[in-house]
Amino acid sequence: MTDTTPLRRPIAFIDLVEQQKRIRPKLDAALARVLDHGAYIMGPEVAELERRLSAFCGARHTISCANGTDAIVMALMAKGLKPGEAVIVPSFTFCATAEAVSLLGGVPIFADVREDTFNLDPDSLKAAVLTAREQGLPLAGVITVDLFGQAVDYDAIEPIVRENGLWLICDAAQAFGAMYRGRHVGTIGDITTTSFFPAKPLGCYGDGGAIFTDDDETAAVLKSLRVHGQGTDKYDNVRLGLNGRMDTLQAVILIEKLELFAGELEARAQVADRYDALLPPDLARPVLLPGCTSAWAQYTLRTGSRDAVMARLKEHGVPSAVYYARPLHRQGAYRHYPVAGGGTLPVTDRLMDTVLSLPMHPYLAEEDQRYIADSLLSGLGAVQAAAE
Repeated sequence: MTDTTPLRRPIAFIDLVEQQKRIRPKLDAALARVLDHGAYIMGPEVAELERRLSAFCGARHTISCANGTDAIVMALMAKGLKPGEAVIVPSFTFCATAEAVSLLGGVPIFADVREDTFNLDPDSLKAAVLTAREQGLPLAGVITVDLFGQAVDYDAIEPIVRENGLWLICDAAQAFGAMYRGRHVGTIGDITTTSFFPAKPLGCYGDGGAIFTDDDETAAVLKSLRVHGQGTDKYDNVRLGLNGRMDTLQAVILIEKLELFAGELEARAQVADRYDALLPPDLARPVLLPGCTSAWAQYTLRTGSRDAVMARLKEHGVPSAVYYARPLHRQGAYRHYPVAGGGTLPVTDRLMDTVLSLPMHPYLAEEDQRYIADSLLSGLGAVQAAAE
């Protein structure tokens, strides 16, 4: 084991500065063009971004929006979610997934995730369908979450969705850029949503989001919803909508960052491979399904001594984070909603006490990774020694 004296330079959990250095001249020029033409909201660059995003992932339609939460809300509105209708969502995720359902008067039913991938468990999905029936809830659809960068096992999930006559929305806030067995994230399900929050694999410098669909009618509805439900013009409101428009400044930032994105995805995969090689194989982390790639939004591990290990990492100047320390079915705002099977979600409950995420970004140097790994192993060793 090498010396784990804290490095002189800080280690970034997500390094946006290094990325910006590579595109700063182009960014300055692009932002200046927007300042010159003055179309600050839904300017021409927004349509150009949508075209490029569709070309990247293969979706027929890309509808940009103000943020990832709006993307989910708009997707649910486009599917016609009614108050009282139930939507199955995983509990081990960020609150926006269930929040969007609740804001529209829907009823989220929380399902468990798989121990190996941390993504929605097909058996728990089936249990959630039965829970809806037992409670007399009209079940409308399912929202999957492609957690930490990897797509859900859709070969197992999609048949359950179809057999029950449900629609499928894919929350890919962390996974845009990933592949699932020859299918790009963005082309799976009835609608896919994503977020361009700065920390995402493809992020802007503020809030932003996008919705992907291959259905022409759905795309037309989403475009209307994005601007207060407008019809032929802004004073012709044909449906209830919201103010979900994207800022042009964020669009030009994303256009420049999209130029780097394919290379950054490869770099992220290399960083993940190095972690895999540096850390012991018995240290649990999500398994990458065969035929799939990950956008590696996070690199997440499991250990029963998480808090002590994180404290040791902090001593060594290594940042770490917990996604998610309190799952949705245990949050005050969502505790009253149904849980699949009417009981507990055992895998989710185990994960919340054991997961921790290490620094992950395309520009993480091998030297820094070795230091991170040595610091982590030092922490694990200290915990084990204290227990003996």
